[in-house]
Amino acid sequence: MLDKIKSISDSVKKIISEADGSGVLNDMRVKYLGKNGEITALLKNLKNCSPEEKPFIGKHINILREQVEKLLAEREKTLAEIELNKKIESEKIDVTLSLNYPKKGGLHPLTLARNELVDAFVGMGFEVKEGPEIELDFYNFQQLNIPKDHPSRDAQDTFYINDNILLRTQTSAVQARTMESEKPPIRIVCPGKVYRLDDDATHSPMFQQIEGLVVDKNINLCDLKGTLDEFARKFFGEDTKTRFRPSYFPFTEPSVELDVSCFMCHGKGCRLCKGTGWIEVLGAGVVNPVVLKNCGIDPEIYSGFAFGIGIERCAMLKYGIPDMRILFENDIRFLSQYK
Repeated sequence: MLDKIKSISDSVKKIISEADGSGVLNDMRVKYLGKNGEITALLKNLKNCSPEEKPFIGKHINILREQVEKLLAEREKTLAEIELNKKIESEKIDVTLSLNYPKKGGLHPLTLARNELVDAFVGMGFEVKEGPEIELDFYNFQQLNIPKDHPSRDAQDTFYINDNILLRTQTSAVQARTMESEKPPIRIVCPGKVYRLDDDATHSPMFQQIEGLVVDKNINLCDLKGTLDEFARKFFGEDTKTRFRPSYFPFTEPSVELDVSCFMCHGKGCRLCKGTGWIEVLGAGVVNPVVLKNCGIDPEIYSGFAFGIGIERCAMLKYGIPDMRILFENDIRFLSQYK
């Protein structure tokens, strides 16, 4: 048996050192140390040795087993290093090559304008409210003092689904829903998409508005003027001035249009303000008592003001965009200017 041990010991080093992969090493481990391996067989044959020989031969078998385990572990480590070096070499990156890095995106100018408008009013204590874009005629018109036979409906070129359901023409419907479900004081802004059958350089069938509403005791036109003055300074610049012009809206009385001093020429007259020094921005007014009453609010106790701002118009004015349709063409050359 000692001859067999010596024979395995002499050959195992050469055989394992020539193994060229983890698969071969596993085969060697099974061949020598497995359940039916050669070294395992030596241990099983110890029973055939005399009691005097067993300790001596057993010692040499254990030394052989430890030798094989060590050789396998060392070769396994060597092969792992060789494979890692090959992988590193094959995946080496030439850092001298110029790379085409992906271009960074940015927010759309309409999103920038909307975020800035919302931030301006949230900073003044307004809460943001949203509502359905497919709306009932009742909330879009009737609750806002625009009955079915009212002539102002003709100017809105509405998309009707049926006689009672339509694509909302204004986010004022959200104001009506809020007044119906909440008690004053109310201070909200309602940003969102609206729809009208109109399409040219300054109009789109789908556009965005942000409308505001305040309802509380003793609210008047001066409160509206102060709020819109602050909005104009935050959005158009600290030196922006405002003025009111009389107007008409069915849901406000009195009604006004707000102009801001031209932020490009500062009132001197230029192409943007058409030489007047003023730019029309939005419509507003004191909430009509009929609207308050329709929504379950006592006009003898409460009053309010409302305003509506076109987000596209604000973006066009602030960023000098001449044609609204450019905003919807998604031309990367145009949009990349607003990163």
